[in-house]
Amino acid sequence: MNELLEHIEIETAPNPQVAIIWMHGLGADGNDFVPLVNELDLKGLPGIRFIFPHAKVMPVTINNGYVMRAWYDIVGTDIARREDEGGLRSSQLEVEALIAREKSRGIPAGRIILAGFSQGCAMALQTGLRHTEKLGGLLCLSGYVPLSAKLPTERSAESLQTPIFLVHGRHDGVIPIARAEQSRDLLKSMGYQVEWHEYMMQHSLCLEEVNDIGAWLKKVIGPSPTT
Repeated sequence: MNELLEHIEIETAPNPQVAIIWMHGLGADGNDFVPLVNELDLKGLPGIRFIFPHAKVMPVTINNGYVMRAWYDIVGTDIARREDEGGLRSSQLEVEALIAREKSRGIPAGRIILAGFSQGCAMALQTGLRHTEKLGGLLCLSGYVPLSAKLPTERSAESLQTPIFLVHGRHDGVIPIARAEQSRDLLKSMGYQVEWHEYMMQHSLCLEEVNDIGAWLKKVIGPSPTT
């Protein structure tokens, strides 16, 4: 088995009962969302292990072949038409390995949440919709469903029970909101439980969104047994 991706871990309490694997966007790394842990309202929740992996480095075609951290290549501006299927599937295996490691540490699949921003959002959906167990949730920020034409035959039956939080900025100039709306409609048409929010922002995060993330986490994780 290949070595796990390099990653950062933050535990909100000893012996965490929940794991959130959070994938960064193109050109960033696992440090990108570490500050968010302190901004989320996690009061009353059981201990959470946040895992922030660093994608491997690769040349990215749309950036003139510049080598950066990326989950998959971006071949052109039409991200729906020319997708890097090999890169997506390779990174999917990397995320699956992180899920397996959390299970080996005693956190069941139903208490593991996949989260991500932009490319990381695409990876959360790419992996979570095909995972053969119900996961705790998919937290999907400013991204889209990749390889959408293949999803109807590749999705797992178990994933239909995984709650999905899908949000986007109305003024996103990197991934137009229309792409996210198509992903939302596709998922709903297939029977997924999708909580959708849109915000007056660009390709970024905003305070309202952070508050909504906290509320959704409380809903899907549930209170700590001691509260």
